[in-house]
Amino acid sequence: MESILSERARTIKPSITLTISAKAKAMRAEGIDVLNFSAGEPDFDTPEVIKQAASKAMAEGFTKYTPSGGIPEVKDAIIAKHQTEQKIGYDPSQVLVSNGGKHALHNIFQAVLDPGDEVVIPSPYWLSYPDMVKLSGGTPVILDASIEDNFKISPEALAEAITPRTKLLILNSPSNPTGVVYSAEELSALAKVIEAAGIMVISDDVYEKFVYDGKTFVNVPMVAPLLAKQVIIINSASKTYSMPGWRIGYAVGPQEVIQAATRIQGQATSCAGSISQKAFAMALNTDAALIEAFRQSFEKRRDIMFEGLAAIGGIKTFKPAGAFYLFVDVGALYEKLEGVTNSVEFCDYLLEKWRIACIPGQAFGEDRCVRFSSVADEATIREGLERLVDI
Repeated sequence: MESILSERARTIKPSITLTISAKAKAMRAEGIDVLNFSAGEPDFDTPEVIKQAASKAMAEGFTKYTPSGGIPEVKDAIIAKHQTEQKIGYDPSQVLVSNGGKHALHNIFQAVLDPGDEVVIPSPYWLSYPDMVKLSGGTPVILDASIEDNFKISPEALAEAITPRTKLLILNSPSNPTGVVYSAEELSALAKVIEAAGIMVISDDVYEKFVYDGKTFVNVPMVAPLLAKQVIIINSASKTYSMPGWRIGYAVGPQEVIQAATRIQGQATSCAGSISQKAFAMALNTDAALIEAFRQSFEKRRDIMFEGLAAIGGIKTFKPAGAFYLFVDVGALYEKLEGVTNSVEFCDYLLEKWRIACIPGQAFGEDRCVRFSSVADEATIREGLERLVDI
């Protein structure tokens, strides 16, 4: 009997990040001393003021369906954020509030991609991009950037990757998994290629608040305002406000695209959760000092993990300027470890022998690398480094 599953379902891979994180948590539940550096999940609790806003909404009975695109309160807060921080103006019709940034991204892909449309994805990439593009009928075009290139694409490489079928470019800065942060000058150079090609851009800004070493966050519409009509920004509460379980995020961009994505959401999930929307509205108005405290803590942990990994023989390090991951080249260790020939086997080896959970670079398009999340507490990071020294 033929499989009842669609071709779409048969070809989509499970999220390896969630799979490994779940395995690590299960091992810890069994009493095994596993150090979990897999998922990008801040260890801070959601700030109390945000939880109180959710409790208040529940107490007041704000538990019904909302407009598909989001309640006015949260849309207004999103618009104010972009006007204040990025000097970009949006109308409420250009804002879509979704069940997480990933859901917003999926809605956008569904709204703009037809079979055969190409999406340029710089590699290393967030592991869900290619499969999400395929789910919407698009064709991922992987544009490689090596550690020697500081994991950044050049204008020349981008121009070469663009074809008459190219519909979108995805830019993720700060990047998951590499922590790369593009400068205003670098984005301006890419913007010239984007403008000449007439393609659209998805700017994944989920890690915008976590930039280090005195650098400043910028995105394409900030350096090339005339391209704002070609850019869709994706953002989320998960990282900035430590709200991954609340499943709330958004997209802003051209009205035609956002309204199409809103219709799609209306037929899929109806709307984002009412309580999460109220919580997000409060989050967007939270004291910036609280988020700055998160950023400083993550920068300190990055420094501890980077310095420790850089001191271990066989590991080639890259110092991230943002996000909260270290994406390191461990390819030189493969030949030294029995039964290890790729990043998946290396991560299996670390988990089984040293009780360390991390994510294989194969999932991000670079099989010589692995990703360590640096949002664990300092004691856990130091213990992990001590174990890694003995590889």
